Amino acid sequence: MSDTEELARAGAGIESSEAAADPEANRHDAILRIPVTVQVVLGSARMPVAHLMKLGRGAVVALDQRVGEPVNIVVNGRIVARGEVVVVDEDNSRFGVSLTEIVGSSDADAFV
Repeated sequence: MSDTEELARAGAGIESSEAAADPEANRHDAILRIPVTVQVVLGSARMPVAHLMKLGRGAVVALDQRVGEPVNIVVNGRIVARGEVVVVDEDNSRFGVSLTEIVGSSDADAFV
């Protein structure tokens, strides 16, 4: 069984007798259970504190990202992927992100 298959099985909570006997598989399982913070960055804005203090309910802050542009998916402060915002529920009450690109480690460093 390949490392990828073992990781997929461990991530899905499926244990084989091979994986249970292999201490390396147990280490992978421990790593896969570490919680991380995932953020989807829709954009950002820069403004003086005086303008920030004037914001109130219903105020709109224009972001530097345009509609239709890919959003960054950030895990523990590092960009790991890009995607598109999608509607998850039929009643348009929840949104999600459809991944379109996985960012390599050298690409991620350029954007942080």
